[in-house]
Amino acid sequence: MLQTEFHPAHKDQSRALMIVLHGLGDSVAGYRWLPSALALPWMNYLLVNAPDSYYGGFSWFDFAGNFGPGVERSRKLLFDLLDLQRANGFSTRETTVFGFSQGCLMTIDVGLRYPHHFAGLVGISGAVHEPEKLIKEMSAVAMQQRLLITHGTHDTMIPFAHTQPQIQTLKRAGLNIEWRELVKEHTIAGEEELEIIRRFVEAGYPGK
Repeated sequence: MLQTEFHPAHKDQSRALMIVLHGLGDSVAGYRWLPSALALPWMNYLLVNAPDSYYGGFSWFDFAGNFGPGVERSRKLLFDLLDLQRANGFSTRETTVFGFSQGCLMTIDVGLRYPHHFAGLVGISGAVHEPEKLIKEMSAVAMQQRLLITHGTHDTMIPFAHTQPQIQTLKRAGLNIEWRELVKEHTIAGEEELEIIRRFVEAGYPGK
């Protein structure tokens, strides 16, 4: 079972949920700033630690070797986590998954395979694991999912030229992806990018 940290919404009784997946070597501690930065008082947040220890933080898969086994293991753990949230009263339809770097890859991988409709999927500065295979294994509701994918043109950790064609492959398959190219490195580009994320997330919760 994955380690998590829950941050409740300021608005009582809200069942809106954002599940936050960090990048390589990070942890829940690296995203405790996000709830106040996004300033969505009706949003609950579930920050998640990846399963493998990595130099004081955590990792979702073996970055230096074969991604496949780790991605598949983490996918199953995240499916279990999503099932648990449903059992706890947080419907998938009111759940957004947010991931940075490795967390972005897992957000796309899980979000397009999980058999329920999300409020939205947000992937920042990541990549797609085996996009052609992912297209073949998409869930029955994958074409209904809303995705926001952002990437920096100056990213040296996961080069822009690596990710852009992967996203275009997914878009050609008919997926509903908002692709945003930003002049940034391997990071979240301050309020400019937070506002893009905020508007996308809000659109998934009409009436909030």
